[in-house]
Amino acid sequence: MRKYNKTLLAAAFIAAFGLAGCGSDGSDGADGVDGVNGVDGADGADGTNAGLTVTTVENAYDYNLTLDPADIVVVGSDPFSIKFTVTGVGTGNAEVPFSGLEKIALYVTSQSENTTDTGAPMLWTNHALANDFGSSMYCTPTGTAVARGGAEVEACTLVEDAANPGTYTGTWAHDGNAPVVLTDGDANDLVRVMVRTYDVVNADGTGISDKILSTPLDFIPATGELAVSEKDSVSNAACIKCHSPMEGYADTDMRIANIGAHHNYQKVENCVACHNPAYAGGQDDEDVGFNANFNAMIHTIHAGHHIADSLTGEAAELFGEIGFPSELNECTACHDNGTQWNDNVYEEACVSCHVDVDLATGENHNGIVPASDAVCSGCHGAGSLSPVEAHNVGVRAMTTDSIVFAVSNVTYAEDAVDVSGVMQDQMSITFDVTVDGSPIVDGFDFADYANYDEIKTGTVDADGTYYVGTSVNLSGVVSSGGQFVVTKVADFNVAGQTIAITPRFSVCADSDAQLIACQDASGEDQYAVEYVAVTMDTKYWNLANADGSGANIARQSVPSMVTADEAKCSTCHTSLGIAKHYGNERFDQCMGCHNNTWGGSYHVAVEYKTDAVDEDGEPVFETIEGLTYNNRDLMTVSHRFHSGLWDDNRGFPAINLNADMETQGYPAVATECSACHKDGMDIFAADGGLASGKRAIAVNSAGTQFISPVAESCRTCHAHSDAAALAHFKANGATVEGEPDTTADLPVESCATCHAEGKTYGIDTVHSSVAH
Repeated sequence: MRKYNKTLLAAAFIAAFGLAGCGSDGSDGADGVDGVNGVDGADGADGTNAGLTVTTVENAYDYNLTLDPADIVVVGSDPFSIKFTVTGVGTGNAEVPFSGLEKIALYVTSQSENTTDTGAPMLWTNHALANDFGSSMYCTPTGTAVARGGAEVEACTLVEDAANPGTYTGTWAHDGNAPVVLTDGDANDLVRVMVRTYDVVNADGTGISDKILSTPLDFIPATGELAVSEKDSVSNAACIKCHSPMEGYADTDMRIANIGAHHNYQKVENCVACHNPAYAGGQDDEDVGFNANFNAMIHTIHAGHHIADSLTGEAAELFGEIGFPSELNECTACHDNGTQWNDNVYEEACVSCHVDVDLATGENHNGIVPASDAVCSGCHGAGSLSPVEAHNVGVRAMTTDSIVFAVSNVTYAEDAVDVSGVMQDQMSITFDVTVDGSPIVDGFDFADYANYDEIKTGTVDADGTYYVGTSVNLSGVVSSGGQFVVTKVADFNVAGQTIAITPRFSVCADSDAQLIACQDASGEDQYAVEYVAVTMDTKYWNLANADGSGANIARQSVPSMVTADEAKCSTCHTSLGIAKHYGNERFDQCMGCHNNTWGGSYHVAVEYKTDAVDEDGEPVFETIEGLTYNNRDLMTVSHRFHSGLWDDNRGFPAINLNADMETQGYPAVATECSACHKDGMDIFAADGGLASGKRAIAVNSAGTQFISPVAESCRTCHAHSDAAALAHFKANGATVEGEPDTTADLPVESCATCHAEGKTYGIDTVHSSVAH
């Protein structure tokens, strides 16, 4: 753009007016020479575009705080400083700067070598705790903050860069250095920094419900290089197997969804910021009863119900009813990130499970009093007393696979044997049995070795429905030629029908995975015996054909009709055999008892845990009036148990309802159906019924009264158990508990109209961790 010199322009105007005064007869003069262009002026500063920043986010995972080791000073004598950037998801899902932070908390820990002979080889140190300041340090624009309890405390001063919105610096304006600086720390030690952000809201002004935590940053201050902790022997993925994943975060930033303590700090790396030696209470503190150092505390928490009789103080109250869903001695159920759990042997970790061991006196330790942790490896470093051997890690899987049953023949004759003048039926089943791949030796009898001995023989009709039958037993039968031939005379009445042969058979094993008699010579149960399920596939045999061919297959054995996932159950329970009695490993083995045709229940009532305790200090449970269940169907039983709708008459307090009717003790997100159900498979079928094909559930032992299955499934969560819910179910065609029908040919409920997958109120939408 041409710019004109002001002096030349003024002269031109004067000349023009002068010529006009001379009249119109004069001739124009010659054009003058163009003046020199002026210098370009400086560009003005661009204004901030409101569309390029955000001050709200809709979800915690839409907020991303990024740290760089080069911008952090938290070790040594240099003044504290930190710089970080924050982005949020804006219009069109674009990542844009997040502006307007008012308060954060900074957690800083260091990992250093333990130079003493007590405790773990590597230790965490929380910088703020080491400086007697608390667990973290706030940063605010004013340099002060209001802490919990209302007291005003010193804080670092947080400043947003006006020229670069979303970029923040923190400095310390008070006396001395900031409390998160470890003055005598080693700059070559790993440092972990994590930031918690407060007061972030969504577009409606509602506070984001999840804690907003940055991804922990591990680095070496001396070099600025990223680092990997030597202590993280338990991954977040291991915890998520039971506690559910938080949705929306990347696979490289996995977070735990359901940890009740402190309203969830989401990652193992975050928990150790506080739960480290500086914060830990002593194991011998009767008021506390547990060590708050992370390694010890986690052991005590998860051992909870198993060691309840030995817990004291707060530990008994807080952890005594926590039921670990896997085997307590299966260390690798949690320790999936290295072998530190086996290699590093020291008192603090061991006595957090073995709480009845007193190493100061040698009590329950064969009288041995170790001089220090340094000598523990002398006995426990290798061999039979090492953790991996002493805890029998992996033994159950070995033993389960070592003994294999398989049905090779079935014979059946109606009215074949006269029993006291009454003709009875006779059934013989041949079991081929191998041990470690070889036929079992001749002359062997399982009588002394069977923990539970029952082989179920129910029937299956043409549509795959299973009906409870009778059972046979192996005890007292002697092997020959690698086989057991079991014969039973009874009133079977199953001529021409299909039978399903399922195991409820477990054996006793020692620490070396060898069979062992379940009782000693005096008839007492053997010490430290493992109860192990044998491996046996469900066998379907058509008694109309000599070779068993043409058998009906129960729905529980048809993958397309089973929406729950055995593998997912085993991520939390290690195997289904550990989840509950008898060691059944698959759903079609559970159906021998838990099916939709055998009505009645041993747990009709529902109890909740009151706030009261009895004279022995035990919690008092009371019955919820009007809420009953009268079936053993696996779907109902599983939902009831995991949601706490159970009674306490069989000693299962691990999952229950509290006085506020909230589920306690279930480790996953209660509404996360995908924690147990298959991915990509709809629970509803095309006709609106269940994908399993189940259309009725018997509620009496005679199998003559029935209710609808979809309503019963919904009713097994406490949120859908009141009178209004029952009215809703009935209005949509359901036959409900307390008002059964006399036929199993019930109409399909219309629940799927609104609640099928993909609908506005579909179960895939309303039952998800994102929705809740």
